[in-house]
Amino acid sequence: MWRLWHEDRAHWRCQAVFGRLHRKQPGARQGDAMTLIAVPVKLKEACEFVRNFHRHNKPPTGGLFAVGVSDGIALIGVGIVSRPVSRMLDDGHTAEVVRCCVVDGSPKGSCSFIYARCWTAARALGWRKLITYTLQSESGSSLRGAGWKVVAELPGNSKGGWQSRPGREWQEVVGQSKFRWAA
Repeated sequence: MWRLWHEDRAHWRCQAVFGRLHRKQPGARQGDAMTLIAVPVKLKEACEFVRNFHRHNKPPTGGLFAVGVSDGIALIGVGIVSRPVSRMLDDGHTAEVVRCCVVDGSPKGSCSFIYARCWTAARALGWRKLITYTLQSESGSSLRGAGWKVVAELPGNSKGGWQSRPGREWQEVVGQSKFRWAA
């Protein structure tokens, strides 16, 4: 549905096959601040976006669904929702936002918009709880802006324990302390 391409690995542009992104959005008035628009994005495209723009994580290996955000011209961010990475939290009612990624210079509130849309979509699909994690060195303002609350403070994982499951590669971010948030 959406065709993505990049120019000098700095901008991702998306163009709707039927021109939908270029129509004026309902509720948008001329002269308004930037209007953010939720757009459908395939998991494969969202993972490629994360590969190119996330500052410290690799793309996830899979997911349940992805949410894109556009400024009306370009795809400026994605959110990827999956089953919880922690087996202890995988109760059949909980999903996890495993990546939220926006391009540098995206409008203020883009991450909050993504988190809010992920929660809306998860609820519509029957999930009762949505969680995510931030590094303790990150402010978490985008999550607070979307109405999320800190529910746990967690220490970083040890390298040995993290690699005990097949297919896992050590990333520096895994060893850092985190906050768990819930919608």
